[in-house]
Amino acid sequence: MAASSNSSLSGSSVSSDAEEYQPPIWKSYLYQLQQEAPRPKRIICPQEVENRPKYYGREFHGIISREQADEILAGVEGAYILRESQRQPGCYTLALRFGNQTLNYRLFYDGKHFVGEKRFESIHDLVTDGLITLYIETKASEYIAKMTKNPIYEHIGYATLLREKVSRRLSRTKTESRKASVTSEENTPVEKVYTFRGPHWCEYCANFMWGLIAQGVRCSGLKSEGLYRVSGFTEHIEDVKMAFDRDGDKADISANLYPDINIIAGALKLYFRDLPIPVITYETYSKFMEAAKISNPDERLEAVHEVLMLLPAAHYETLRYLMIHLKKVTLNEKENFMNSENLGIVFGPTLMRPPEDSTLTTLNDMRYQKLIVQILIENEDVLF
Repeated sequence: MAASSNSSLSGSSVSSDAEEYQPPIWKSYLYQLQQEAPRPKRIICPQEVENRPKYYGREFHGIISREQADEILAGVEGAYILRESQRQPGCYTLALRFGNQTLNYRLFYDGKHFVGEKRFESIHDLVTDGLITLYIETKASEYIAKMTKNPIYEHIGYATLLREKVSRRLSRTKTESRKASVTSEENTPVEKVYTFRGPHWCEYCANFMWGLIAQGVRCSGLKSEGLYRVSGFTEHIEDVKMAFDRDGDKADISANLYPDINIIAGALKLYFRDLPIPVITYETYSKFMEAAKISNPDERLEAVHEVLMLLPAAHYETLRYLMIHLKKVTLNEKENFMNSENLGIVFGPTLMRPPEDSTLTTLNDMRYQKLIVQILIENEDVLF
């Protein structure tokens, strides 16, 4: 179901001299299409299903037919469920609504979920990637076909080389710096496999690389007392920030260099605080505040869910991953003494702030900010 753009920029040439390199104009067409792709809509089974595999969630509907799955999805684009095959018990299927039809994919699990070669930590990521790929291949099939017919991989790696100001041959430099699998023959495609989350362009052809390639992160240090509440040394937190500014995803934040987990936790909080637009955006802030003030718990939860759907995709995905992590933190409450309420106090003002710079408004809203984050953590499996 998943693909990435390993394609070309026709009619271009790259000089072997790094100083003559002219950066490509990034092509945003595929990026815009990804933004338009349907978002996953998990359809939860109203009753608990017996013998549900432990690695599936409430989107599992048990043994039902294709026709029943089609009725459940009810023509909602991006909606999905999991079901067990009637003809082959013990075999599982992802039923996904796309293009006014229900698509069925044989689903596998070996520690990660997959229907093809790519493996994912969660069903949500698998469906997200699938919807993006299906949408882009539907809308831009001719565009993609043209890209693949005009490869120009005679020279590679020019952007990295320019940054390092090295005058060696570009193909040799790229091979050494990125460990890509490359053939230098003319008109031969380049095989590149990357792990990333967020907007990423092909350095060779300037086209957007679509889909979700990231396979998630492993949580560590979850049992540290006061995790996210206890502050690390400010100068060390600044060191981590500078390392990321300087080295990006190659920054060394290993336990050997920073044995105190509170330094890494502090750097994460600092990152969220310094965002020019908060994870919970200014546009949705007032709606979240209104939802938090609803007294009926069920109605409040539904209102929070509706506002979540208004977040931009990048903000939604970031918030979802953070809530999954914070939920894991709360599962270790006996050791770290951090429950959802404590984490809400810490992350409320970190993830959201009022559009107007008013101290009085901020103080008045703090308890509602805490409550929103608390609700997101406690109900992450339902809300996201």
